[in-house]
Amino acid sequence: MDEPEWLNAEELTAWKALAEVLFLLPAALESQLQRDADLAMADYMVLVMLSERDDHCMRMSELAASASTSQSRLSRIVARLEAAEFVTREMAPDDRRAVLATLTESGLAKLVAAAPGHVAQVRRLVFDRLTPAQVLSLTDIARALAHPDDHAACDGPPR
Repeated sequence: MDEPEWLNAEELTAWKALAEVLFLLPAALESQLQRDADLAMADYMVLVMLSERDDHCMRMSELAASASTSQSRLSRIVARLEAAEFVTREMAPDDRRAVLATLTESGLAKLVAAAPGHVAQVRRLVFDRLTPAQVLSLTDIARALAHPDDHAACDGPPR
């Protein structure tokens, strides 16, 4: 096995800082949503994605891709939301192999009730601590990490 290319001092410092965020931020966001809205972060994000559609409906495969999760994990999330009557699932009328997830009125009401507390927590933990320039950098960094193929194809110099 080849020797790995070890992190230099700057990379190691950046990695440790990111790893700390990866541990602390999800836990803080999850606990706030669980405590205040009885929702998991994944549940909340699925409700958000469905709410952003005009018809509040998405194919499960598209929803899984948008949520950056596997179809099996999304299926478990949607099953929980369906049991709570926040989402319905049905076969797509134009393609019997596809399943549609649709946000219900009670799901939208749950999201509307949960959003203010969640947004306040996100603001407190993230955006209140950053300058406008850092917010732009955070967007660039997050996109580069989440979508490395898109980032490699970007034209123009980095900001």
